[in-house]
Amino acid sequence: MAMIDIEYRHSSEPPEDDNLRRQSVEEMSDYLKGLVDEMLRSDISAKLTVSEGEGPNMVFVNGKSITDILAGLDIKMLDSDDACDHGKVSIVSFGRPILEWNRGVIEDIPDVLVKNAVSKAYADVLGDRTL
Repeated sequence: MAMIDIEYRHSSEPPEDDNLRRQSVEEMSDYLKGLVDEMLRSDISAKLTVSEGEGPNMVFVNGKSITDILAGLDIKMLDSDDACDHGKVSIVSFGRPILEWNRGVIEDIPDVLVKNAVSKAYADVLGDRTL
């Protein structure tokens, strides 16, 4: 069994919306394949399963949905008062805020949130290991 087991379950294409980060099931699958490849290149045991099934589209990491994993995290962006660069000039960016996403459409989830969920699952696996 892989340390990080990612499963993307989908039953339909995401709604047509130009603001979605990933416009199709195929695009989301490709994104997750790239993420798993990145982990494998870093010597992290990972695998991806893409399956079609009933219910809303969702990504699971080690059996838990990404939304459930994120519900237990307090994610702070670098421009917050608690960040290590507090008081420094920040980069101005245009477009959607990084953490803004349509929670009803998993294909719209920002990369930073997916990686935070995977990091949490990885930390949980390492915490459960006995050396």
